[in-house]
Amino acid sequence: MTTLSIKTMFAALLAGSLALGAGGVAFAKTDGAGFDPAKFQQHIEKRVNKALDGTTATQDQKAKVTAILQAAFGDMKGMRDKRAEVRKALQDAMSAPIIDPAKVEQIRSEQVKMMDDSSKRFTKALIDAGNVLNAEQRQAFFKVWNERSHGPRKG
Repeated sequence: MTTLSIKTMFAALLAGSLALGAGGVAFAKTDGAGFDPAKFQQHIEKRVNKALDGTTATQDQKAKVTAILQAAFGDMKGMRDKRAEVRKALQDAMSAPIIDPAKVEQIRSEQVKMMDDSSKRFTKALIDAGNVLNAEQRQAFFKVWNERSHGPRKG
């Protein structure tokens, strides 16, 4: 049997506590409980303004693009809530005493449909937003929109 020093046990306890805390924060972010719609709407407006900063886009164009994207993200929030319900249904189906393959397949199909619906809604918003802008503005917008503060998106 290995004996652990007090420092080692304390370090392990601290690491475990941090891991549980991080997991709790991650869970809170995925269930939407900490979601503030007003702050998210402001975030979209800031991203649009940043993406169109330095272009010839007018305030009217910026407002239209912002409204289009805010509406899309608002619609997708409802889809996010539904996805959480479906994930719970899948968890319940997989935790049942006997797994019903037909039930699991039905849930999987529902997940795929929701992902497709979400993708269609966001793609439509991007097309609508792109149609508000001219080609030069659109190129500048999508270049910046797809970047993060820590670099471009991967994949």
